Amino acid sequence: MADFQNSEGYKIIHNWLAEKTFSPFEFQLKTWEKYSRGYSGMVIAPTGFGKTYSVFIAVIADFLNNPTQYKDGLKLLWITPLRALAKDIAKAMAEAIAEIGLDWTVGVRNGDTPVSEKAKQLRKMPDILLVTPETVHLLLGQKNHQRFFKNLKCVAIDEWHELLGSKRGVLVELSLSRLLSYQKKLKIWGITATIGNLDEALEVLIPYDLKKTKVVAKEKKKIEIQSVFPDEVEILPWAGHLGGKLVDKVTPIILESKTTIVFTNTRSQAEMWYQLLLSHHPDFAGQIAIHHSSIDKDLRIWIEENLSSGYLKAVVSTSSLDLGVDFKPVDTVIQIGSSKGVARFLQRAGRSGHSPFETSKIYFVPTHSLELIEVAALKEAVKQNVIEPRVPMVMTFDVLVQYLVTLAIGEGFDPIETFPQIKKTFAFSLITEAEWTSILQFITIGGGAFKNYEEFHKVIIEDGIYKVTNRRIAMHHRMNIGVIVSDAMLKVKFISGGYIGMVEEYFITKLNKDDKFILAGRVLDVVHIKEMTVFVRGGKGKARVPSYVGGRLPMSSHLGRFLRMKLSDALQAKTSEKELTFLHPLLANQEERSVIPKEDEFLVELIHTREGYHLFFYPFEGRLVHEVMAALMAFRLSKYEQLSFSMAMNDYGFELFSATQIPIDDGILADILSKDNLLRDIESSINATEMARRKFRDIAVISGMVIQSYPGKQKSNRSLQSSAALIFNVLEEYDSENLLFKQAYSEVFNQQIDEARLWEAFSRIEKSKLILKFANAFTPLSFPIKVDSLRQSMSNEDLGDRIRRLQEASMKKKFKKNNK
Repeated sequence: MADFQNSEGYKIIHNWLAEKTFSPFEFQLKTWEKYSRGYSGMVIAPTGFGKTYSVFIAVIADFLNNPTQYKDGLKLLWITPLRALAKDIAKAMAEAIAEIGLDWTVGVRNGDTPVSEKAKQLRKMPDILLVTPETVHLLLGQKNHQRFFKNLKCVAIDEWHELLGSKRGVLVELSLSRLLSYQKKLKIWGITATIGNLDEALEVLIPYDLKKTKVVAKEKKKIEIQSVFPDEVEILPWAGHLGGKLVDKVTPIILESKTTIVFTNTRSQAEMWYQLLLSHHPDFAGQIAIHHSSIDKDLRIWIEENLSSGYLKAVVSTSSLDLGVDFKPVDTVIQIGSSKGVARFLQRAGRSGHSPFETSKIYFVPTHSLELIEVAALKEAVKQNVIEPRVPMVMTFDVLVQYLVTLAIGEGFDPIETFPQIKKTFAFSLITEAEWTSILQFITIGGGAFKNYEEFHKVIIEDGIYKVTNRRIAMHHRMNIGVIVSDAMLKVKFISGGYIGMVEEYFITKLNKDDKFILAGRVLDVVHIKEMTVFVRGGKGKARVPSYVGGRLPMSSHLGRFLRMKLSDALQAKTSEKELTFLHPLLANQEERSVIPKEDEFLVELIHTREGYHLFFYPFEGRLVHEVMAALMAFRLSKYEQLSFSMAMNDYGFELFSATQIPIDDGILADILSKDNLLRDIESSINATEMARRKFRDIAVISGMVIQSYPGKQKSNRSLQSSAALIFNVLEEYDSENLLFKQAYSEVFNQQIDEARLWEAFSRIEKSKLILKFANAFTPLSFPIKVDSLRQSMSNEDLGDRIRRLQEASMKKKFKKNNK
């Protein structure tokens, strides 16, 4: 360390920081020193402590110490998961470079970059280029692309925790393997917030024989978590309605703060809250904005700039502002509803008080009373410093196929050289030579099932080099590079001209001419739909808020564990836990009518109403896990008696409903909750083939078997699904060993069903004391699940009336508190 601090480069950096009255944190200094000694590695530090400068300044200092080792052209490639991050970071880097006195240039290259700027970059690369994972692959698909990277010194991967565990992370792994083949001395540095599996995260990023290190900041971010309480607790709560009722408590928080980000979990919720705030406080007009991924790019950029400048009082946002964009004026964050995970909550909290010595302030606004228990659980998780791991993806052959075709449209690739590169990545370390051969056959002749179909013969072999020579194939591939497959989006334009944003196809097909919907905070009238564009005019009055597929986030297992812990000792809660004290009437009511399960107990309630029999289970494992568990319980119960069930679930539990009596006692309950033959019964209880068929749609798009985007148009969701289903059926009948076909089933069991988490849940339940309670009306825990089942079949107008009737009936009834 002393040698580095005596270097000329460090002295220049030290003087620059001193002029700004800054001094480096220990983790920054350690990163600079490790980089100077030839290390690659990963920096782990809280939001707002200068993780960016730890790696960026390391490269600058190394250049100042060794200028002759750096040549013209690209020196630092900076990969970020979000476009907004790139622009913000590039601006900060350019300012620092100018203040230090270097003549380095900084460029940004992504989907928002003008074509003229991209062309300029191809002629002469900037010294630092900020890109997304998809953009790196587009560069690798350029002819003679090695010239871009011949003087590259370092690749930095920002927000690695966001990329790890996704196919975008696999894109990064594959691009790094290629860049290392061009530059053997290339340094790789990841930048991440704290996650639960840091050692694995480092190994996934740098599985190579490089000098590597992990630099962990000692500093901790101070976080202040405050709950927003309703005026009174609702004994029988239901999801969704309470958030809107609390707008009168949210408005003063915004008014008293300098600048606020209001985070929601879905785009539809963001649109709703934007309207609520404007209606409640009309003076917000012109002072607040809405930000999500379906809004026009230029509007998003305007919002980001005015949030940075402090012009905007508040922005209602989805995860589009989750990551490390430094909006210095933001001193308050409001979270609407559960964040569903500890890491996501901390990430969002960190958007306020962004400088190291400020406290991040976050307010939690529940959408129903029970969510206040999640605040208590979040506080406990933060106190114990427990954060979820990110599980890396492996053997994603669809991404590999896309990558190989990308190389083939560029300079081509030699399979003998490329196979060892790919096998060195974490994602494909287990790939066999037989699987490699199968992939090569697939991209050249379509594999076994499609050898007679020319559209699958994309790559040809010339002198042992695999190339794409067909310009049409190359153009279509470049247009579709990436691994984010969304449902078909339709553009929304004013009939008079002007682009507003995007809505999903499945929502807009439910609307007729003159129907109203809300987008980007505006009420719009549908004029007509032509091809993939919705033409609208400005409207007034009541309007529908677009719903988006995949809007519901799954609750993490870690948050579920703390939730069970807090619920377990809820009635013995200390007075300092305001949330549990406030909820005491609800929790006492649950204990009176049924029971509040302890940590080592598992509660099941059978409730008999005029409609029929409702069997409620409470694993607290999240909606996605409960969906599978519900199907499994129905399957196992059907062995005792053939019954027809309908199902409903939320993050706390699930319901099986039957019009006829459900056979259940302690013995049957122990049997159906056993982990014996668990995987076999899961396969029998769900339609795995249908789930795999739907999963295959994404795999088919990513691998290029189905083309999603063509010049000037996009395939409709229905067309996409039917094309993928047709291919799936062909593979099922004629080539069931196809790696992409098998991958669909693998993803179903590893991701959608979450096999590992299910096994852990049943192992826990098997060790718990099973409690079966009988009642004749709904309990505080069961009621929100019941409401979710009603929401699936009733309009919002009818739903409110029905819920009130159910609440009144349930509160009147006396409960049997017996245990059979």
